[in-house]
Amino acid sequence: MKTLNIATACFVNENRELLVVRKQGTVTWMLPGGKLDDQETPAEALVREVWEELQIKLAVKDLTALGTFVAAAANEANTCVHAHAFIAQMPGNQQPVISAEIAQMQWLPLHEPLPETAASLLRHHIIPALSSL
Repeated sequence: MKTLNIATACFVNENRELLVVRKQGTVTWMLPGGKLDDQETPAEALVREVWEELQIKLAVKDLTALGTFVAAAANEANTCVHAHAFIAQMPGNQQPVISAEIAQMQWLPLHEPLPETAASLLRHHIIPALSSL
């Protein structure tokens, strides 16, 4: 089985809602983020990916490690992700603006059931980890 090394951002707002995205051509809701490039740390990759996907300018100092998790990849068959998850602080008054690769974004209340199309990583690892904070 193939493994992808990724970094993901958990943006939780004051209403305890989590920002999730759905990429073009997919039905699965997932966290913003993506694959690490060669020689990138997970935090550096996440800063780059969040800018590319949501036009949010993060700094590494805006990130707090939540954990490292392994789960089935959302959109690639016979693949798992080794995910470095971070809690990310939305800087200043920045608002997310989706890029061409993102079809949709939404804020999911942490206290409500997830949509059936939520990624395995989100359902089995991220939500339980955030709930324990």
